[in-house]
Amino acid sequence: MASGAPSVTIPRQPGDHSRPPTGAAGRGARPWWRHPYGAPALALLPLALLGTAAWLGRAVRPSADEWCFLPTVRDHGVSGLVAKFYLTDNGRLGNGLLVGLYAKFGVAGHQWYGAVSGAVTLALLWAMTVLVLRAAGRAAPRGVPLLVAAMVTAVFLLATPNTYKTFYWPASSVSHTVAPVLACLAALPLLWARTRTGRLAAPVAALVVGCFMGTLSEETAVVVLVVLAALLAVGHRILAPRVRSSARTWCLAGLAGVLAGTALLLTSPGSRNRRERYGAGTASMFAPESLGESLRGFLEILGTLLTTWQYLGAAAAGVLLGLLMRDSAGRAGRTPALLPGRSGFLLLSGACTFLGAGYLCTVITYPLFGASVSSATRTWNDYLVLYVLLLAGGGAVLGRALRRRARHTGAAAGICAVLCAATCAGLAVPLGELGTDMGVRAARWDRQDRWLRDGAALGVRVLPYRPLSIRGMGEPYGRDGHRVWPARCVADYYHLERITYTERMP
Repeated sequence: MASGAPSVTIPRQPGDHSRPPTGAAGRGARPWWRHPYGAPALALLPLALLGTAAWLGRAVRPSADEWCFLPTVRDHGVSGLVAKFYLTDNGRLGNGLLVGLYAKFGVAGHQWYGAVSGAVTLALLWAMTVLVLRAAGRAAPRGVPLLVAAMVTAVFLLATPNTYKTFYWPASSVSHTVAPVLACLAALPLLWARTRTGRLAAPVAALVVGCFMGTLSEETAVVVLVVLAALLAVGHRILAPRVRSSARTWCLAGLAGVLAGTALLLTSPGSRNRRERYGAGTASMFAPESLGESLRGFLEILGTLLTTWQYLGAAAAGVLLGLLMRDSAGRAGRTPALLPGRSGFLLLSGACTFLGAGYLCTVITYPLFGASVSSATRTWNDYLVLYVLLLAGGGAVLGRALRRRARHTGAAAGICAVLCAATCAGLAVPLGELGTDMGVRAARWDRQDRWLRDGAALGVRVLPYRPLSIRGMGEPYGRDGHRVWPARCVADYYHLERITYTERMP
């Protein structure tokens, strides 16, 4: 250094124990994970995976319950389906509305459902990530919240044992996949509120969304009730005093809404018919034998979840978030809504909430599925979203701890990036196989659809039908022709008197 040149001291950020860079590499070179385009570039992997999954949805065709929904909506409109749900089928008013909205567009509604529901899920989880960071007094570089939301969405939708029933089957997705994500809508006004008007609007939103959830899905209603009850119980331990009153009011409004919606559902003629049909009364549901078998089934489900390595992609994205996020509450001059230093307690409370909600959901679905409750994978999604969010949150806490204690975090960031990429690759392979199977079924379905329509147009009243099942979906004459349902609905869809079983394609 030349004589008389001033010395320069590089200030360190609180909690940053790394040494300042030296040499040519330190005069402008940055690790990829701290580069402005590092996280957005990595987010392209799960976004590309989700885009591919949405594109493959073009091959979705109606099956199972949808054979019955389509002619009802065609002949009586969306209101007719809502009335049928309430008076006859299951009492789910909100469910009937959402089903009617996609069934109104026929086959096209089924083809576009995956793209629309996937985009809604990603947008809501992205907004939740940004607002939770703000509530915790943290900020993250551009693209990091999107990376976390995209990874969480990808593993939530695609890492389950039966992706078709989770993501591509609209009737199941409305009840068990989209329903718990839509429940997040109630939290957004509370997290966003900064004014008195916003704080007044939050409990109103919780009441309305809660009531809708109660009429949309019994399992999601149970999950929401458990989450809100848990927040009421531990709120004083994790929330700053200035927000406790607002959060308590919001929780009570949400509980009131869910209970009102659930009461409307359970007292409906359709719900009574469904309980009688499956013997799902309160006495049988909470009998000691049923509770024991439900616990056994839930433990089997937990075993599957804990041994599915792709869920680690959500945790890896969370670690990257923890490595990169920084304190922002001090700069804004506000104390964070979440109390600092309570991460461990918050994660423990979240784990208990997930276990409680999951077991209760298994209890209420056991009368319907019996010993096979652990294989009814579509019903896991009501509480599976809690598991995935818990992994991402735990990863963020771990990343934060690594940043504070480790001298160098480059290796941890690199491992997490590799794990995110491996997760996307691991999900892409079965997704491609499923896409091939859906394409084959779509071609056969379209061919049989044209043949049945042409026959009905010529005045033929009885026509043969070949079942075209995929991933265990219900079709007329399943189990080698022994299971008739939903043959009557298929006949109604094509304006036929009845259909008969055949093994030959037309």
